[in-house]
Amino acid sequence: MNIEEYISTGVLEAYVLGELTPKQRLDVESKLQQEPALREELRVIELTLEAFVHKGAFKPGDGVRSALLSKLEVQKEAKVVPINSQGAKLAMAASVAIALLTSYLSYYYYGQFQQTSQTLGNLVAQSQQLAQDYSVVNKRLDKMQSDLSIMGSAAFSRIIMKGTDNAPDAMASVYWNSGTEEVYLSIHQMKTLTQESQYQLWAIVEGKPVNAGVFDMNPGGLLAMKSVSGASAFAVTVEPRGGMPTPNMATMQVIGTMPKTS
Repeated sequence: MNIEEYISTGVLEAYVLGELTPKQRLDVESKLQQEPALREELRVIELTLEAFVHKGAFKPGDGVRSALLSKLEVQKEAKVVPINSQGAKLAMAASVAIALLTSYLSYYYYGQFQQTSQTLGNLVAQSQQLAQDYSVVNKRLDKMQSDLSIMGSAAFSRIIMKGTDNAPDAMASVYWNSGTEEVYLSIHQMKTLTQESQYQLWAIVEGKPVNAGVFDMNPGGLLAMKSVSGASAFAVTVEPRGGMPTPNMATMQVIGTMPKTS
């Protein structure tokens, strides 16, 4: 901002009245050293306030009064042209007082506005974060509800796949709907693979393995796999990332057969 705009903020009046923080005072003093026009404006403000202090029209706190008078004592060499007319003196004093008050209030309310704007901005940011958190939680709840619906549905058969000699502690389950041919995988215990490898699910249909999709270690609920019809068993092998058309039986991790129906 230019000199006139800076003066109109009322910061010089606040500086004289001791209303600024140490950082703000240093900023004002730096600008005073650089701008003669600001120093002249400050001198006028100080002389005007000095007159008000001596006349009792303005009663600052003791600390502000002492600081103001001591500062003005140093500047006594400045010449003030006397005004002979008492009416003119009162008129000038009133106009200067109004100008000072307006500038000070402008500075004060500008600061209050900035604080309010910052507080409002913080509240908006917090509201947006809460909305995002709610959306994430809501999606997780929807996923859990969907998974529970599948696992509890009589239309889905659960095939428990237990670990082989390659991974004796591994375990996973397949939920298969023979009517809709939907397949969902639930991982209970399987190790994390390297970036180059991936698990591949196979459905055994009429004694032959059918690709049911690849997956990474992901314990976050059911995984939707490829649809399969006529499956009698399911198994998982470790394959190169992206999967293979036929399984590497030497890397089989888990296997399970369809439960017998009574």
